[in-house]
Amino acid sequence: MDVLVVGSGAREHALYRALTADSAVESVVVAPGNAGIPAGRRRPVDPASPRSVADLAAAIRADLVVVGPEAPLVAGVADAVRERGIACFGPSAEAARIEGSKAFAKEVMAAAGVPTALARLCTTTDQVDVALAAFGPPFVVKDDGLAGGKGVVVTDDEAAARAHATSCLARPGGRVVVERYLEGPEVSLFCVTDGVTVVPLAPAQDFKRVGDGDVGPNTGGMGAYSPLPWAPPALAQEVAERIAGPVVTELARRGTPFAGVLYCGLALTPQGVRVIEFNARFGDPETQVVLARLATPLGTLVHAAATGRLHLAPLPRWRREAAVTVVIAAEGYPSAPVAGDVVEGLTEAEAVPGAYVLHAGTDRDSAGRVVTTGGRVLSVVGTGPDLAAARATAYEAVERIRMRGGHYRRDICAAAAAPALRT
Repeated sequence: MDVLVVGSGAREHALYRALTADSAVESVVVAPGNAGIPAGRRRPVDPASPRSVADLAAAIRADLVVVGPEAPLVAGVADAVRERGIACFGPSAEAARIEGSKAFAKEVMAAAGVPTALARLCTTTDQVDVALAAFGPPFVVKDDGLAGGKGVVVTDDEAAARAHATSCLARPGGRVVVERYLEGPEVSLFCVTDGVTVVPLAPAQDFKRVGDGDVGPNTGGMGAYSPLPWAPPALAQEVAERIAGPVVTELARRGTPFAGVLYCGLALTPQGVRVIEFNARFGDPETQVVLARLATPLGTLVHAAATGRLHLAPLPRWRREAAVTVVIAAEGYPSAPVAGDVVEGLTEAEAVPGAYVLHAGTDRDSAGRVVTTGGRVLSVVGTGPDLAAARATAYEAVERIRMRGGHYRRDICAAAAAPALRT
């Protein structure tokens, strides 16, 4: 089959890498892509324009379209592609509201009986003040709409929580969700679904804040690792049965079946698993480590989901090795990322055994050099027999990359890898 991947981040580079390794996939085009994708495999497109993406899919005779980011899904790209008779791995605009609106997600969870945090939808600052007082610290304030992974503030500072809520409410139609803080380690779990069958992938953990020790503002994600040796062994199946399955069933009952990836952001609380958030697509940077461990051909799996035949697909198989990814971000990220800096040392990083580099915010200048386009620039993946080895490989490769003002966290997977280091 011929596949079109929509997006330009490291997630899309990881999808490209996994899809090209599938013998059932003849070609993969990424639109618009980045400097890590071969020039002949890239196509210019506005990923948030449903018609443009559908036109491109038809022009290259794609058998399958895989939509990476959330904005195209909420804009209706999957709907436009399906209208052309092309299989699409990604939910409709209506089903993608599970990510596009925190309030809608809470409504669906309540109807499906899915455990989550108590929350209040607020449209005024007075309502925010009442909610903050009711729930107390740590304060959790979420922009109701899409915010590129940076719409959530978790803080003990009530003034900072109120300020974030005020900035969200100031936008046209602005709404915020204020909720009770969920105590416990966080887990990301992707569930592949065709709208009926739900298949969980391996869990991962990501690191949202920009600085070591989880300090600083939230980002789109600064690193991730998989597997999670501390997580319950049956977690994936429990989430598929108690959380993802009921939500998929509820969306189908509403006439908006969800086909694609339901990303379950979870907290393992003393009271059990609770949902923090849902996303309507593969998460970034968790995709980078989950796909590094997936032994099952990706193209075959997602095509089965896109065509309503997931129940016929073999269950995913996993490599025994671990994977760790470290994100290198541009100077000034996340508040004001700087673009245009030359990236060097990529070949040296790729020479580290067990490591590879996935591009995100990159392009090539007139001289053919890789330059930054801002934001998260690279995801450096390390693999190994255990987390300690994978982590060491990732950081060895990171240290070979040179980029003015580039920064990264130095504690990705440190705590999880520590037990292995002591043995």
